[in-house]
Amino acid sequence: MRKLPAKLASQLYGAAELIAERGLDGTKIDDIAEATGIPKATIYYHLDGKNGVLAFLLGDLLDLIAGEVGVAVSTEEDARTRLEAAVAAQLGVMVEHPFLCRALVGDLGRATRLPDLAEALRSAFYQPIEKLLSEGVADGSLRQVADPGAVAMSVFGAITVAGLSAAVEGSSTEASADAARFSAAICELILDGLATPRTRDDHESGERP
Repeated sequence: MRKLPAKLASQLYGAAELIAERGLDGTKIDDIAEATGIPKATIYYHLDGKNGVLAFLLGDLLDLIAGEVGVAVSTEEDARTRLEAAVAAQLGVMVEHPFLCRALVGDLGRATRLPDLAEALRSAFYQPIEKLLSEGVADGSLRQVADPGAVAMSVFGAITVAGLSAAVEGSSTEASADAARFSAAICELILDGLATPRTRDDHESGERP
């Protein structure tokens, strides 16, 4: 994919709503050209047709997430506080861009097969969260986990499903409030769990309640 000029990149956002409503298979390149105001030949010159448009939109969403998460994890707070901020940051991006998220939902299977997605996800979220988990052990705000990579992936999955669910419900007039609500629920789950202290103690000692 060629590097897109800034103006074309901004115009391509017009395709997100279209793909969200119709799915990629139900969207023609002519429809994308009409919705974005970008000539079909120009789209083909810069992108690999419809798949290239979806890849651009998904990549841009990951870039937005990476930027906001990067800011959230770079403060001087303890790791637990920064983890909470990272959760809120990703959710904030997702609820503020519902059409991008809905475009992803409609073609999630196709999107997950796009080249370089795994590395993009790792750079955008997994690596910063894994680093936070390590720093949390060092500063005493988080406990040691057996598999930081799997935990980081699970945290991303919880946030993503919540964000995608909100996007599927439609545009919100209170995006920041929605992000805060989902963030609080997710942080309560991943940081405090569902088990009572007694249940956790019994489980760790190998006893049955």
